[in-house]
Amino acid sequence: MMMEYMIRFTHVHETFRLPEIQALAVLEGIDLEVSSYNSDVREYSPLDYPPAYTWKSPFCIVKLPSEDAAIRLLRRSVLAKAIYEHWGSGANYEELHQNVRETSQHLWHLYKDSSFKFTVDSFQGTRTMAEQRQLIEDFSFLAFEGPIRMKGADQHFCISEDWQRDVFPFTIKDPRKIHLGRFLSEGQRDIIGKYDLKKRKYICTTSMDAELALITANITLAAPGKLFYDPFVGSGSFPVACAHFGALAFGSDIDGRSIRGKGKSNLFTNFVQYGLTNQYGDSFIADLTHTPLREARLFDGIICDPPYGVREGLKVLGSRDPTKPKVPVYRDGKAHHTEDAYMPPKRPYSFLAMLDDILEFASISLVDGGRLSFWMPTANDEDQEITIPQHQCLELTSVCTQTFNKWSRKLITYKRIPNSEVINTPREERVKESGVSADDLNPFRKGYFKGFKTAFR
Repeated sequence: MMMEYMIRFTHVHETFRLPEIQALAVLEGIDLEVSSYNSDVREYSPLDYPPAYTWKSPFCIVKLPSEDAAIRLLRRSVLAKAIYEHWGSGANYEELHQNVRETSQHLWHLYKDSSFKFTVDSFQGTRTMAEQRQLIEDFSFLAFEGPIRMKGADQHFCISEDWQRDVFPFTIKDPRKIHLGRFLSEGQRDIIGKYDLKKRKYICTTSMDAELALITANITLAAPGKLFYDPFVGSGSFPVACAHFGALAFGSDIDGRSIRGKGKSNLFTNFVQYGLTNQYGDSFIADLTHTPLREARLFDGIICDPPYGVREGLKVLGSRDPTKPKVPVYRDGKAHHTEDAYMPPKRPYSFLAMLDDILEFASISLVDGGRLSFWMPTANDEDQEITIPQHQCLELTSVCTQTFNKWSRKLITYKRIPNSEVINTPREERVKESGVSADDLNPFRKGYFKGFKTAFR
């Protein structure tokens, strides 16, 4: 029998919330049904006053098979603050009290003699201590007889208020939705501080924010006994996040300097710092188009933040002149490529080709059900937006968006389909960029420096 629970999300990264929870349900083998979430998102025109604003509730009602399943679902969530056994909801307190009587009265006797406490969580609203006390006393009909303990109580009940603050004038006197729940468990938001880049011994200019790296690892299903790989490893933000959740992490990068670091600080230093050396597989220098890895279905997850090509154009190994013969160059009788200071030649690389190459690599490297998650930048204007790449062997599972001013970056996640389920239809070929300059080969870079005004004209 499925029972109702309420997840209280943190009020950040709204589009990442459900994909993370749904991924954790898959990881834990839990049946999850979302009953109510963001049903009343309000959007205003730029001509409205106050300016355009999108309001999203952090409260999500879900159905789960048991209390144990609810606790397991949240035990490694980064975006969920807590989960509660849902005792009732209402548009006002009269409705809430009636709903609690109708839906949860059979539970009251279980906690009649337990020590307990009540708290009030007002999202986008405030309550004075006197108001909170009165709201709590109005639930005296629950008839709990145990002692009240604000610290160390056996049971914690929370009144959750959802206030609407996106209308003008700001004269709202009552919350638009109210819930009552019994606290079960917290998420794992405390790990964000542990992996904060400000405290990390080795980072580089492209190091991914710790919170987003951990969320990405969750959505990609990093877990003990799994092999994960980052082909654009940099300073190792994603492998560290995957290692935290128990995966064995590998990585590579075309620029060996990011892996080797400087002095005593390098990629491996981060694994030492967090006591994750047993979860560090290895890292090596390579680019995705010239990978030394054999073709084999061996990775459970591929997770990466490919270069956007804004600071400098995208490049891969190879000569700019395709007619130039591939023969060793000797200096003083010694092959140049064997010297320590050797830097292999690189040629410009198409941004859209890179996206397709990532999907193709994932299709030949992921096990059945394995996931690929990568970040892709795009303009916010629909006419300039870069379309999400597709592959016949990969099923799109979620798209999460982090929005900036005129551009966004999307976390796109796919699942490897078993070969027996692949439909062999001709792939729609992208229109590849022509030219040799960084702008010619990268529509995002071109749009970025033109303010996304004339990027594709």
